[in-house]
Amino acid sequence: MDTRLLVPALVIVAVLVVIAVALVMRRRRTGQLRRRFGPEYDRAVTQQHGDARRAEATLADREKRVEAFPLRALSAVDREAYAMEWAAVQRRFVDDPSAAVGTADRLVNRVMTDRGYPMTDFEQRAADISVSYPAVVQNYRAGHEIVERHTDGQATTEELRQAMVHYRSLFDELLQPAKVERIDHKRRGVAHERAS
Repeated sequence: MDTRLLVPALVIVAVLVVIAVALVMRRRRTGQLRRRFGPEYDRAVTQQHGDARRAEATLADREKRVEAFPLRALSAVDREAYAMEWAAVQRRFVDDPSAAVGTADRLVNRVMTDRGYPMTDFEQRAADISVSYPAVVQNYRAGHEIVERHTDGQATTEELRQAMVHYRSLFDELLQPAKVERIDHKRRGVAHERAS
């Protein structure tokens, strides 16, 4: 075969192989992000007006941001103290739903701070939480939205009760040490790879 034809043909084949590999890697990355973030993936795509690439970049940026946090598990003593505080907040709800929901909101924020999450604006906190707790971040958003409406005098007692349920789901997850351990193992793996 003539080398003048062979070289362009090999270049075309190489370009097609590179494109195919890139497409496979993109699909794999999309699948991983979908599994990791669940409904939060779809929310990110919707926020980016259907642009999956931008949404995936946003989610990847979230992961990098959270990996830099000094996340830590709560001690058994702290977990017990927080659990007792939550029980008191729930009891208070019966007599004063408004105050109880406000206290629940502040308690969740305190636990987040103690775990190592920075207390920025709400949307950034929710984005940060979505990395480790994608299954309950929507509950956190829903509870916060109810508290915001309550501040404007537009939430019913039933909605306040629902806010408590939403906050409780995140609160329970934040008290568990397993998420921190998984993140720590991931960090150690990255540090080990860098050292090698």
